[in-house]
Amino acid sequence: MRPRASEVFFLTRNVNKFEEASAILGGFGINVLMMPEERLEIQSDDLCEISKFSSLRASRAHGVPLIAEDAGLFVDSLGGFPGPYSSYAFRTIGVRGLLKLLDGVSERGAEFRSAVSFCAPGADPLCFLGSVRGEISKEARGSNGFGFDPIFVPEGGGGRTFAEMTTEEKNKYSHRAKALEKFARWFKEEWAPPSKCR
Repeated sequence: MRPRASEVFFLTRNVNKFEEASAILGGFGINVLMMPEERLEIQSDDLCEISKFSSLRASRAHGVPLIAEDAGLFVDSLGGFPGPYSSYAFRTIGVRGLLKLLDGVSERGAEFRSAVSFCAPGADPLCFLGSVRGEISKEARGSNGFGFDPIFVPEGGGGRTFAEMTTEEKNKYSHRAKALEKFARWFKEEWAPPSKCR
């Protein structure tokens, strides 16, 4: 099925990500349709390269314009780890494992980064970046969000972790919101859907 001009598919099986994206893009009059398929990913240190590859493959396979996102938590004292490997790190060592790596470490600066790539059939993918500085808390706090949200305290967030915020509050600060807002402004102003998908 081909989306209307104000619609775009989001390649994700993560309902939390989809809800965040729906809230952000909805504010720009863009309706998001979930494409709950597993993403094909490449191994890379570059979030943009990973998300562009995923969006390109899926757009070609399904013949529709869509977005894909890759995000990572970059911890300063760990040399940027886990970075682009954040999903793997979360699945293997989890929040507790990351906190253990930082046990006794006073420098807890970190940055969440997001790369949202848009691709339409017959076109090259475009990447939109967003980031937020913050620090890693000494313990997990909050029950909202997902991934490493319970231990990331964004700058300007009143000392709360992402997991202690509602979706609406998190979207005021988050890396994903910033990347999606850049995409939304471009999409509304620059993108004209083709007369038919090839």
